[in-house]
Amino acid sequence: MRFADGPTTQTDVYIAVPPERVWPLVCEITTPTRFKTELQAAVWAADADDAPCLGARFTGRNFHPARGEWETTSTIVTFDIGRRFGWAVGDPDDPSAVWRFELTPEGDGTRLRYWAQMGPGPSGITPLIEKMPDKEERIIERRLEEWQTNMAATLSGIKGLAEGVAQ
Repeated sequence: MRFADGPTTQTDVYIAVPPERVWPLVCEITTPTRFKTELQAAVWAADADDAPCLGARFTGRNFHPARGEWETTSTIVTFDIGRRFGWAVGDPDDPSAVWRFELTPEGDGTRLRYWAQMGPGPSGITPLIEKMPDKEERIIERRLEEWQTNMAATLSGIKGLAEGVAQ
């Protein structure tokens, strides 16, 4: 597995409420910050209307024990109301990562999928890979595991909020 291949990961959860109850939580950029993940804060860019739409930008403040704190600017690149919400980190034409929520009706509820892709643009792990190219596969594998943990925590939190369980 190489960074240049655009490695991906995904996870999903069933939520026992219809998509229209899940959607407002998914497209609220501060929702993931509530679940003790790497993303610590998110705020709309000064030129945004504080509402999600295609092309809107926001700044995320992140923390990782090995890297410390950093900020990213993301652009909404997928906005299909009630179905898909996605953003590119950094340059939308050459992002360091792409993230997406997908909602699918399932019975009386919703299947919520959280998907992410590394690259194709440089990211925070690029210098580490350049320093230790022989360990690239392990670096990527570990980072995807961290993403998977954070993504699962976010989905669990969204499920709890949507189903009315305190978070």
